[in-house]
Amino acid sequence: MMIGLEHYLIVSALLFSIGLMGVILRRNLIVIYMGLELMLNAANLALVAFSRFTNTVDGQVMVFFVITVAASEVAVGLALIVALYRRRQTTETDDLTSLKL
Repeated sequence: MMIGLEHYLIVSALLFSIGLMGVILRRNLIVIYMGLELMLNAANLALVAFSRFTNTVDGQVMVFFVITVAASEVAVGLALIVALYRRRQTTETDDLTSLKL
C-alpha cells in the first residue's frame, strides 16, 4: 500500500484538530501554548506533504521560515508566561482576567 498525499493531509488535519481542541477547551496557559505549537506543526506537515508531492521545494522553504518564527515565538511566549506566573502565582486563564496589578 502506497502512502499518498491524502494520508499526510488526514494526519495533519487530526493534529490540527487536537491542537485546536487544546486551545479552545483548556484553561492552562502552558497547555494552550502547546496546542498552538501543535497547530503550527500540523500546518508544517501539510506544507511538506504538498511540497513532496508536487516535486518543488517551495513548501519546505516556507516550513523553514515557520519554524524560525515559531522558535522566536516560543522564547517570547514562555517569557511572558513565566512573568505572569511570578506576578500572580497561577497559569490558569480564569485567574488572569484583569490586567491590573
